[in-house]
Amino acid sequence: MPRGQLPATTPKRRGWNKGRIIGQNRPLLPKQVWAIRARLELAGYLRDLALFNVAIDSKLRGCDLVRLAVSDLVKDDRVRERVSVVQSKTKRPV
Repeated sequence: MPRGQLPATTPKRRGWNKGRIIGQNRPLLPKQVWAIRARLELAGYLRDLALFNVAIDSKLRGCDLVRLAVSDLVKDDRVRERVSVVQSKTKRPV
């Protein structure tokens, strides 16, 4: 069968990133950070607010942030002033 007469095939599923902008996103502006903090505080989501504050202040990657435990941040019922976390990707302390 000549190549020009082959039946056309169509993909069954649409690609997950078709039509989306992929890649690195722009960093949040300080105005946006404060808006997120205010909304989380007003809604009473203290856990999410604490995670957001740690993420912004420490500049940890998401994979390192979700691996944190309460015991890493608290000692003897007091929040530690400084915490050292070893990054999983670079193996460097932050």
